[in-house]
Amino acid sequence: MELEVRHLRVLCAIADAGSLHGAARALGTSQPALTTQLKRIENTLGGRLFSRERTGCVPTVLGRGVVGRARPLLASLSALVADTRAAAARAAEGDRLRIGSTASRAIPGWLRRLRERLPGTETELQVAVSATALLRQVAAGELDVAFVHEVEGCPLRIPPGLDIRTLVEREPQFVCLAVDHPAAHKTLVDLADLAADQWMVDPSVDGEWEGLRRVLNAAGLNPRVLHGDYLTAAGLVATGEVVTLCQPTSRPRSDMAVRPLRDDPLGVRLLLAVRSGAYGGELAGVGTDLESAYWEAASHSPAYRAWLEERGRQS
Repeated sequence: MELEVRHLRVLCAIADAGSLHGAARALGTSQPALTTQLKRIENTLGGRLFSRERTGCVPTVLGRGVVGRARPLLASLSALVADTRAAAARAAEGDRLRIGSTASRAIPGWLRRLRERLPGTETELQVAVSATALLRQVAAGELDVAFVHEVEGCPLRIPPGLDIRTLVEREPQFVCLAVDHPAAHKTLVDLADLAADQWMVDPSVDGEWEGLRRVLNAAGLNPRVLHGDYLTAAGLVATGEVVTLCQPTSRPRSDMAVRPLRDDPLGVRLLLAVRSGAYGGELAGVGTDLESAYWEAASHSPAYRAWLEERGRQS
């Protein structure tokens, strides 16, 4: 067997995850298959690259050397592929801006501003629940820019070759509950007010379940939790079946209330990602448009507008 690029990716994935199980999940393969592949790589190179310990996989001295040399090679290759794909797409299709985003109330205003700023540019939008997947697409040249949310305490793994701009350092997460919930009449909701409620969370949103679980545990709560998507959650919230976290830009409905949590126990950081060196020119304007669209959305949310005004911030 000759060493190939895919083998280098395997070694870096194991080093990053710290375990074969975690690396297998990241690579989309099974742990037994990955174990077999690692053994073949080690046989090819003639030495053990990872020590299997109770806490996971730790690179050996030889392994650290191989992984250290593999990373810049993979980064250079990824940059080459991304730049070539982007150049080919521009040559084939003319002016086009491919943007990705996690769900946000800022998206409509962002698209409107982009049409006004770039009248001759075709704008494509891809909305996804996974910030990690969107960042990988930017790094691979499949997207030009991505707007993502990073849950506090659960940092995103940023692929090499990306520049990150912070749009909002900390956005508080609010709670969405039925309009006839006993806590809905409050301007600030305590987690203790929701101790008897069932929560719903989308585990496919990177870091969200981990962040919520940490906050609930810190408050001494161990509620029932449903896992599902937030489109389904809206209907269940309205009927009083569940409560759920929500973005502060969410707007109330006749059957749902949006309220801040006391002491803002959980926040997210709002980020804009592009390939390294791509900021400036049109992309600088893209970030400015997004920031304006975000604060426009904030001004249309009564609960968030009041929260900002109380803290002396302008929406």
